[in-house]
Amino acid sequence: MKPFLILQLRPEDDAADGEYRAILQKGGLDSARAQRIRLERDGLPDGLNFDAFAGVVVGGGPGCVSDAPEDKAPDEARAEAAMLSLMPEITERDIPFMGCCYGIGILAHHLGAEVSKARFGEPVGPVACEVTQDGANDPLLKGLPRAFNALVGHKEAVQTLPAGAVHLMSSAPCPFQMIRYGKNVYATQFHPEADGDVFAERIRIYKDRGYFRPDAAETLKRAVYAADVSTPPDILYRFFRRYF
Repeated sequence: MKPFLILQLRPEDDAADGEYRAILQKGGLDSARAQRIRLERDGLPDGLNFDAFAGVVVGGGPGCVSDAPEDKAPDEARAEAAMLSLMPEITERDIPFMGCCYGIGILAHHLGAEVSKARFGEPVGPVACEVTQDGANDPLLKGLPRAFNALVGHKEAVQTLPAGAVHLMSSAPCPFQMIRYGKNVYATQFHPEADGDVFAERIRIYKDRGYFRPDAAETLKRAVYAADVSTPPDILYRFFRRYF
């Protein structure tokens, strides 16, 4: 059986390691079925062949697609450029893909939609999301609750639905919480791999990165621990099972 390719963009070792563990655990994926690449550190290997993989998952990160090039840290810029270089083949071949948070910005930017900080940013914490009618008929969402909480925290957002994309989920603060392009290319603004423990650790790691006031960290930790975010991991689990 082919492994899944897990691509990461987080420069912090503890954040990257925690994200990788969460993707495996919440997705029900054994490490033997995963190949992990940290793009910000290692870049893309020569001769990367998507035919060797069952699908691709891209994690989040502190960078923003819409940041000016001179404002991007070198490692973040390197990871983003590497990821964007893969998107033409992924979308043209309709390769199974799940982009989480940063991943929806990368997908939408590649498809020519505006990704910016103009509107729709969300503070760190839980948000109530709703499944659209198209979402209710999608294989990854069919049969799930039409409304559930998910964990978010992002400065930029997709401003308009990319041409050719299907709108699957929304929230009151951010209309584009999940989209699909083609039949197999998915992206979420929320974090399907995250629970209270995962987000509390990220709050610790990123408390000085401008997502929230540092003195609000403990309050935010209590909020994410208290939130019922049991449904989003089902989406990640279904993604892996669909493409096994």
